[in-house]
Amino acid sequence: MVAAEGPTADTDVLAVGAGPAGLATALQAHAHGATVRVVDRRTERFRPSRAMMLHARALEGLRPLGVTDALLARADTGPEARIHLGQRVVDARMGHADLPDTAFPHLTLVRQADVEDVLWRELQARGVPVDWGVEFRGLAPEETEGLVCAGLHRNGRGPELHRSRFLAGCDGQSSTVRSVLGVPWRGGPYPVEAVLADLELDGALDPGVLHAAVGRSGLAFLFALGEGATWRLLATRLAEPSPDARFGQPGPAIPPADVARLVRESGLGATVRDMRWSAKIPLQHRLAGTFGAGRIFLAGDAAHAHSPAGGQGMNNGILDALNLGWKLGFASTAGGPLPELLASYGQERRLAARRVLALTHLIFFFEASPHPAARLVRGLLPAVAPLLPVLLRRRRLTSLGIRLLAQPFVRYRHSALSLDAAPRNGRWPRPGDRLPDAPASLEGRPVRLHGLTAAPGVHLFLERDAGPDALGTDLAKEMAAPAAAERGPLVHVHRLTSHPGRGIVAVRPDGYVGFRCGEVDPGQLRAWLRLAGAVRD
Repeated sequence: MVAAEGPTADTDVLAVGAGPAGLATALQAHAHGATVRVVDRRTERFRPSRAMMLHARALEGLRPLGVTDALLARADTGPEARIHLGQRVVDARMGHADLPDTAFPHLTLVRQADVEDVLWRELQARGVPVDWGVEFRGLAPEETEGLVCAGLHRNGRGPELHRSRFLAGCDGQSSTVRSVLGVPWRGGPYPVEAVLADLELDGALDPGVLHAAVGRSGLAFLFALGEGATWRLLATRLAEPSPDARFGQPGPAIPPADVARLVRESGLGATVRDMRWSAKIPLQHRLAGTFGAGRIFLAGDAAHAHSPAGGQGMNNGILDALNLGWKLGFASTAGGPLPELLASYGQERRLAARRVLALTHLIFFFEASPHPAARLVRGLLPAVAPLLPVLLRRRRLTSLGIRLLAQPFVRYRHSALSLDAAPRNGRWPRPGDRLPDAPASLEGRPVRLHGLTAAPGVHLFLERDAGPDALGTDLAKEMAAPAAAERGPLVHVHRLTSHPGRGIVAVRPDGYVGFRCGEVDPGQLRAWLRLAGAVRD
């Protein structure tokens, strides 16, 4: 007698939330072999942008997914800024910096709505469904081994059950997924709130320029990226206590007189002619106690909440997604559990989030805190304004700032996926470090390393003197196996004629070095590839 088969998965991955983190998780997982569905409780795709900036590391990670050209087409990659310090105005060029190890050596101003639209269009082109008006309400009482049973509710059509191998909770700071898991949400609210508004202004403001005003009460930014008008205002003010505050989400509209007063008192030298839209956003700094439980994971704002300082929130969510997505993709096609691979997501990204939170907390303290020390520092800035043009003309200082915002301090050296095999190969970055975009040659042809890794999957770099059969016949066959029926292999081999030696380095799909060795040892390499899910047992 043959036992009846149990229920099968509707998809490998269910992503809850169609913000940048949810869409990027879906795209990365699909590119690495998983079937994916995205659901979002919103009935409309468009929402006012809260984030306005992408940094180099996020663009590098998105490049293999084929979306960076579309993102850059909607962005300003050479922004100029006017910094208003009382009666003084200082010009600052924030465009290309001296960063030779990245293809994106600049600040990139781009609206969150444009980022979401580009990612959504790419998912549509790949046939990945993104369903609007579908709310995740919890885990169904039905228990099925190896599957997550999500209780969904479709607007106007009632309840629905969706079975998936994995669930990614990317549903924001008020995450239902996090609440259902009972994950602690540690941190607290800020005493200030953000004010967003789309405005038409009168005054001597140069068009197409980022204007920043520094005052004792806080900062005010004007971006020429408004969605309902020419200018988008981002300012801070003391928060108004509210027991029903929805942190990180646009709240009630702000009276036009209050917005006009913020602009007037900022020292920007402008007056409000028309206000098309406004909202206040309560702010908090929090970190989830864990980024995963079993087959369910948290990413983006569901895992960490930031101030807007340094434009880190959207970027950090995308970096979560790029880390989680490939692991879910490989785990979905591995034919068996990969506990170390899946556990590495929380181990790597929670530590990264702690470091980013520390950075944003420090920057935000001096930008907007009502603390007397912070107000004193802001009050002294007009006095040092004459020195700023000299400092800002030094490209090295500008480059250091742009590099810092791209999170060079995020490394995964202590991850289970970071293997420094014997004999060591000190000619390459340590496992767990980002691969820089260095020049190289491939069969005598000049290339850049990030150009070679601009395709989904694991990338193996063989040094020039490694033997022609260094990988071995059996391992080569394993690497050639497709991740899914409709996809080709996701392990790519590049022999670098520019790099003398007999060693090898393996680069993960998110751009970090995972393995290096001074001699090609097929046994050690195979062990790492299996750990990473790139080849099957």
